[in-house]
Amino acid sequence: MDALVVLVLGLSCLFLFSLWRQSSGMGRRGRLPPGPTPLPLIGNILQIDFKDISKSLTNLSKVYGPVFTLYFDMKPTVVVHGYRAVKEALEDFGDEFSGRSISPVFERTNKGYGIVSSNGKKWKEMRRFSLMTLRNFGMGKRSIEERVQEEACCLVEELRGTNDSPCDPTFILGCAPSNVICSIIFKNRFDYKDQNFLNFIGKFNENFRILNTLWMQIYSAFPGIMKHLPGNHKKLFNNIADIHSFILMKVKEHQETLDINNPRDFIDCFLIKMEQEKQNQQSEFVIENLVVSANDLFVAGTETTSTTLRYGLLLLLKHPEVTAKVQEEIESVIGRHRRPCMQDRSRMPYTDATVHEIQRFIDLIPNNLPRAATCNIRFRDYFIPKGTNLIASLTSLLHDSKEFPNPEKFDPGHFLDESGHLKKSDFFLPFSTGKRACVGEGLARMELFLFLTTILQNFKLKSLLDPEDIDIVPVASGFTRVPPLYQLCFIPV
Repeated sequence: MDALVVLVLGLSCLFLFSLWRQSSGMGRRGRLPPGPTPLPLIGNILQIDFKDISKSLTNLSKVYGPVFTLYFDMKPTVVVHGYRAVKEALEDFGDEFSGRSISPVFERTNKGYGIVSSNGKKWKEMRRFSLMTLRNFGMGKRSIEERVQEEACCLVEELRGTNDSPCDPTFILGCAPSNVICSIIFKNRFDYKDQNFLNFIGKFNENFRILNTLWMQIYSAFPGIMKHLPGNHKKLFNNIADIHSFILMKVKEHQETLDINNPRDFIDCFLIKMEQEKQNQQSEFVIENLVVSANDLFVAGTETTSTTLRYGLLLLLKHPEVTAKVQEEIESVIGRHRRPCMQDRSRMPYTDATVHEIQRFIDLIPNNLPRAATCNIRFRDYFIPKGTNLIASLTSLLHDSKEFPNPEKFDPGHFLDESGHLKKSDFFLPFSTGKRACVGEGLARMELFLFLTTILQNFKLKSLLDPEDIDIVPVASGFTRVPPLYQLCFIPV
């Protein structure tokens, strides 16, 4: 027992000494931004409410300013809060903060491959290839917009099948964006009752719930200990392994039927690139990268869009006056019998403003995905060593009270000028900005507009509760904000 006490005291002294060196200037190099004093071994974990991290960061910024340092275990993380600090870090220092802070979860499952969790040359090549493929997809056959429109029609038919009865829209709204991604990656969409598809989507949904639990926050802080304990993380890793196996099976099917002169989808394009670089021993185009990149596209293109749609419908139930104005505009511009298209958006400012306001209000990924310094950085008057993690508070932009008066109120007027035209805002960055901005931003914007307008063109939304009794407070606010479960009726019009 005495030895244990000595060990703890020794580690504490070493840790406090290292903090003293940083706070005293670190010699000629400079110092980290200020922040609350961390405790040995656990850092500032006790000062963070993991049920609402963004609120904790906002409170700390009031004490320590727009740039401050937190310690998660014994590692420093620099936080930037507010428009100027966030834009400066992500745009002016875009290259310097283009690294990805790899969480222990993704370090274990992705092993440095893919788009989201990779760094350096691997990340640059995978991002460039994915952007090019998403932008150019269709290959003279079908554009991505046509794919989304077709899926919107399938979504409407599935909603009609609810027969005006109360339903939880979570699963159906998850299938639609998933099928768009399936058509891009696998060529074919799936029937909403296909068992393989149901299992596939089910694992994604379950993982999304697990990632937003306090348990996974603890795992990220203490992976060395948690990996030996039972818990939800075991299920998460098993699900990811199953998802990767499913994608690998599809890759093998594509290899057997590949026509290099007639690529059908993302997998074909990747396999062709692999063939072109097969003599390059340093090529990043390998099977492992294909599997993880396809998984990344699913995660980025499914859960974020489906959660935004689900939260959006809840807000429209809460604010029927907004829903009525959107449906009036749809009736005026599109009518009942023509399917919505992206050209309609410029003539539908209120609907467009409503989609913007849904994204602003729900603040889906409040603290962005963590970045990392790719080199030693002199940021403002501080020294940030290479490898230091960076958290950029997107909440501080989306809920800025000067840019969006009364930001806690859902109001499409935040994005409308005095003439009723769409008003753009530099603070509107739900997809982040800079070198690591979301690869699928264009697709997500398209899906949100087309899916929502198609639903509201065909259905009246009927709540089971009085609007005043509808709860719109997120049930989780860790990695993402998750809306409460609810039911509604889709009444054909």
